[in-house]
Amino acid sequence: MTLAPRPVFLGFFGVSLAVLATAYGFEFLGGLKPCVLCLYQRVPYGLAAGLALGAFFFSPHRRAAVGVLLFLAALFFGNGLLALYHVGVEQGWVAASCGGVDASQSLDALRQSLLNTQPARCDEIAWSFLGLSMAAVNAIVATGLAICAIVVARIFGKRHGA
Repeated sequence: MTLAPRPVFLGFFGVSLAVLATAYGFEFLGGLKPCVLCLYQRVPYGLAAGLALGAFFFSPHRRAAVGVLLFLAALFFGNGLLALYHVGVEQGWVAASCGGVDASQSLDALRQSLLNTQPARCDEIAWSFLGLSMAAVNAIVATGLAICAIVVARIFGKRHGA
C-alpha cells in the first residue's frame, strides 16, 4: 500500500475544517464567547484548510508535497505554541492583557461598544473537559497535527528521494 498526497491533503483539510466547526459551534451554538487569543488560534486552521485544499486540487509532485506538508507542520506547530501560551495565561503562569480595542472608532462608538458587549477574558477558562481547557485541547490537537505532517513528509521524502 502506498501513501498518496491527495488523500493526505484531503485529510488535513477535513481535520482543519472540523476543528474550526467545533470552535464556531461552541461559540454560536454553545454560547461561549471567544477571547482574542481564541480567535487568533483559529487563523492557522483556516490557512491550513486553504493550503491543503489547494494542494489537493493541484496535486503537487511528491517533492512539492513534502514542502507543503512541512509548511502545514509549521502552521500547526505555531498554533500549538500559541495555544500553550494561552494555557499559560489561563493558569496565571504568564501575565497578559488580552482585550482588543479598535483605535479607529470614535470615542462615543468605543464607549457604546464597551457598554454593550462584555469581552471574553483570556485568563478565564470558559469550558474544560477532563481538566483541560479548550486552549489545552487545541495545543494537543495542533501539536499532533504538526507531528503527523512531519511524519508524512518524511515518508514521502524517503520513498521518492525528495
